[in-house]
Amino acid sequence: MISPPLKSLQLDFHFPSFAATSQRTFFSHGFVGNINGNHRKTWSRHSMFLSTKPVLKDGALSFNGTDALTSVPDNVVVTPFTNSSAFVGATSKEASSRQVFKLGVIRDVRFLSIYRFKIWWMMPRFGNSGSEIPVETQMLLLEAKDDESESTGYILFLPLLDGEFRASLQGNSSDELEFCVESGDPAIVTKESLKAVFVNSGDHPFDLMKESMKILEKYTGTFSARESKQLPGMLDYFGWCTWDAFYQEVNPQGIREGLKSLSEGGAPPKFLIIDDGWQDTTNEFRKEGEPFIEGSQFGARLDSIEENSKFRRSVNDTESEAPSSLKDFVSEIRSTFGLKYVYVWHALMGYWGGLNPNAEGTKKYNPKLRYPVQSPGTLANSWDISMASMEKYGVAAIEPDKAFQFYDDLHGYLASQDVDGVKVDVQNILETISAGLGGRVSLTKKFQQALEKSIATHFQDNSIICCMGQSTDSIYHSKQSAITRASDDYYPKIPTFQTLHIATVAFNSIFIGEIVVPDWDMFYSKHESSEFHAVSRAVGGCGVYVSDKPGHHDFEVLKKLVLADGSVLRARYPGRPSRDGLFNDPVMDGKSLLKIWNLNKCTGVIGVFNCQGKGTWPRLENSVQPEVETELSGKVSPSDIEYFEEVSGKQWRGDCAVFSFKTGSLSRISKEESFDITLKTLECDVLTVSPIKAYTKDIEFAPIGLLNMYNSGGAVESIDFFRGSSNSEIHIKGRGGGSFGAYSRTKPKSCSLNSKDEGFNFKSEENLLTVTIPENSIYWDITLSY
Repeated sequence: MISPPLKSLQLDFHFPSFAATSQRTFFSHGFVGNINGNHRKTWSRHSMFLSTKPVLKDGALSFNGTDALTSVPDNVVVTPFTNSSAFVGATSKEASSRQVFKLGVIRDVRFLSIYRFKIWWMMPRFGNSGSEIPVETQMLLLEAKDDESESTGYILFLPLLDGEFRASLQGNSSDELEFCVESGDPAIVTKESLKAVFVNSGDHPFDLMKESMKILEKYTGTFSARESKQLPGMLDYFGWCTWDAFYQEVNPQGIREGLKSLSEGGAPPKFLIIDDGWQDTTNEFRKEGEPFIEGSQFGARLDSIEENSKFRRSVNDTESEAPSSLKDFVSEIRSTFGLKYVYVWHALMGYWGGLNPNAEGTKKYNPKLRYPVQSPGTLANSWDISMASMEKYGVAAIEPDKAFQFYDDLHGYLASQDVDGVKVDVQNILETISAGLGGRVSLTKKFQQALEKSIATHFQDNSIICCMGQSTDSIYHSKQSAITRASDDYYPKIPTFQTLHIATVAFNSIFIGEIVVPDWDMFYSKHESSEFHAVSRAVGGCGVYVSDKPGHHDFEVLKKLVLADGSVLRARYPGRPSRDGLFNDPVMDGKSLLKIWNLNKCTGVIGVFNCQGKGTWPRLENSVQPEVETELSGKVSPSDIEYFEEVSGKQWRGDCAVFSFKTGSLSRISKEESFDITLKTLECDVLTVSPIKAYTKDIEFAPIGLLNMYNSGGAVESIDFFRGSSNSEIHIKGRGGGSFGAYSRTKPKSCSLNSKDEGFNFKSEENLLTVTIPENSIYWDITLSY
């Protein structure tokens, strides 16, 4: 049944109070003055959603007094869903496998677009008119300001999977927002897509995203939220990936050398990814003795599910230095270096070029050579050599009905070789080869279900990292997979991409962070931007792994990330940009710092980055940029951390202890205040923000954590207060060695560490208390007596 056209439909959106059901307190703020040189903010309680209705009048759809869309066409259809949301679609007179519909005009409203700039990868784009919204936008957030109340709201557009069609958003030269639906199969056509776009509105952007995803999770039944998924154990341990260390020349001896040099330097990896280069492949497009053709590596195909001769010597080869088998090699490095998790890489189709149709080990999966065809949307954005090469050489794709058999055989074999999990790459290839196979949506669903079923069958820890799968075809079919690469590769040889990498992952995480743990990719610890990357991982709530060449490490950086037992201090949530920076371009506007917020168990944390002046977004290379100073200053406040009430507790009176890793300074400020921070390009700082709790009139205390670690507060597991008749005690439990720091209003009488008396230092001018914890400590318990 088709809903009435939008112009004749008066929507009645009522936004319920989320705060009442979640037991959270949310705030909104605005600058109102100056206290001791610091700006001060006022705070008031509010519910999650705007208590207002969108108004459709004279062809304009407005939210809280702000026109989100004007000149709305008559063929647009709106279907109210919940009290706070609706689906938007449209109808056409002609049937087609690809339809583009106009929704209305967007002008003079700041927006954040998350769009696919390559077929595999997303990144952000900022603007204020429809003409600036890129093709292949998969999330669109509008800022909705109410001039009368001076409040800010947000309007969220999420293009969806509607039946056999996948939707995306785009703008045109007339500032019109459009949505495109396509099946990927010329035989699958439609005249209408009535639930192509989900629209929701609220005054808390992160709650709005979370609640929208919860609604869609329940409605579609095709994906699961991050919070409900089993997280692989490797996330909490330091790792090493072989890719940038060796690329496809990876070999057992090189892996041994890399593990050895990292372990001996004091940053022992407990997690290893053996990346591309271990598999049994052939490449008919690379001839021995002939010059290498760039891109020909993507024409190689898989011959069998077993390892190649670098990792397994033949029975009669007594002179080879290769291990007797992959299993023997994995067992060797696991016991020698104390590895907990060993993953290996493979492509969704086995290898870049798929399976060898003529090989004994793969022909049972009925691979058929297909030449990928990209949609006009992805062709309109950035060129990609891997995609162009696969279009040239073709992909011998697994027969869809054989997908589970292939994954079951491959993962069963890997499990028999003591491999713990896999990184599965090249996932978006499905949308380009779906013609004649039921279309992109159903083909992706079939392969995703087969893949996740095999993972659950053979690996006990939901051990999969998804990669090159940032299309909503894949995102909205993620039922079990809990980790997905959140950006294009880390490119150590491209200086202008380092700032883009950090900003891209932070903004992409707003969207995909509700469904998966965003993976920030590997990095070099010895590089001009190593600390920039290291700090981003420290606040990103992600896995932490490097791709250093053996012997090329910066242990000064690594030891601020990795504890002596090889674990890391991972923050609780995906790291995302601060609310006041959602519509500011931290790479190219010449004035904005990037602030990434997160929470630990007892503290908050903010990473601050100067990404300006060291790169340009793709397709904006010719833009006129303002002159960028080498130094930029910006405002930072404890209020930049969302959901701070989760760590503040009942004894909090509103003041925070803020520790700057860069300067080593400790300050006490109100959560309502802000302060200046100045950074040069590619410089960063980490601010640990801890609520100062007033336990008694004289005892006010806030743990900072391990001052020697980037994410200091991640070391604090719990804090408890006990009041006795003659004295009071604060108990802090945590992990890792180094210098524990805390704010204390008064000097304690005594200190014990693991039930033994321990000396401490107290700087009364900063109220900084420090206790030295042995470097090799795993867990500790500090008791402070007052």
